[in-house]
Amino acid sequence: MLTKKTSKNQITLPKAVVERFPDATYFEVRAEDDRIVLVPVRPGRADEVRAKLEKLGIREQDVDEAIEWARRK
Repeated sequence: MLTKKTSKNQITLPKAVVERFPDATYFEVRAEDDRIVLVPVRPGRADEVRAKLEKLGIREQDVDEAIEWARRK
């Protein structure tokens, strides 16, 4: 499967991938050698998402501001 990165550093997941992971909303992203690896974070693992956001220094206010900014576009 092939996907393209946009000028805003976004990618669209191919339909086959989305269908295989229908409940995935968040993904852990990491680089392994010369690969980009996306690992779906399951809905029941919300604590992992919160821990990752905290580790990255992302606050709830940051998320709210990002959503507000994106909706203005």
